[in-house]
Amino acid sequence: MKSPFTADFDFSKYINEVKRTETIHYIGHVSKVNGLEIESTGPRSVIGEMCTIKIPSSKTELMAEVVGLSGTTVKLTAFGDTKGIEIGCEVVASGSVLQVAVGEGLLGRVIDATGRPYDGLGAVSAKTFYPAIAEPPNPMTRMPTDRRITTGVRAIDSLLTVAKGQRMGIFAGSGVGKSTLISMIARNTNADINVIALIGERGREVMDFIRRDLGEEGLKRSVVIVATGDQPSICRLRAAYVATAI
Repeated sequence: MKSPFTADFDFSKYINEVKRTETIHYIGHVSKVNGLEIESTGPRSVIGEMCTIKIPSSKTELMAEVVGLSGTTVKLTAFGDTKGIEIGCEVVASGSVLQVAVGEGLLGRVIDATGRPYDGLGAVSAKTFYPAIAEPPNPMTRMPTDRRITTGVRAIDSLLTVAKGQRMGIFAGSGVGKSTLISMIARNTNADINVIALIGERGREVMDFIRRDLGEEGLKRSVVIVATGDQPSICRLRAAYVATAI
């Protein structure tokens, strides 16, 4: 009789989590707060490293990025509201720069500027992580833009042919239909996967785009990164890098 404990089970995500876990924690303490700018004494860190600020009053944590070093003072920019932070709050270094999960597990998901789930559907299932800020590829190794991409929009495909690897800009005033055009391309293009970054959008327009414009079928083969206009500038900046990394 086959034991139930011998059934196939994928331990890879747990193994990867153990490998990525920093076993030695470097801890500092908040010494100054000025808006979204935070200074702390320690921890040992490098520029671009992600840190976690523990807020005891609300029993929550806030992510922040190291943007400057001055002696033993570490300067950080917060990825959210600094309400509740007080002098002496622990600042824990992660030991790594901002990394984002990549892979098939992202399809149909909505994530924030740090790669965390934004849709309430649980953790993102991924085996591979990629740095949000990476060196650009060697220009001599880039593929030429000689293959056509079908957008599914006749006006573009007939008059403004788009190539694989090409950059295309869509410029118009508010309320003219940029998001509608992007959703048309996302639903009808012959690309396998869409990576859509909604950066600086009004908060109320995000769900409208996902439900009405993109739709269920479009979302199934898309990854959506959201950083609304009411979020800190560091979120909007890093959202673009996260989208590019994905």
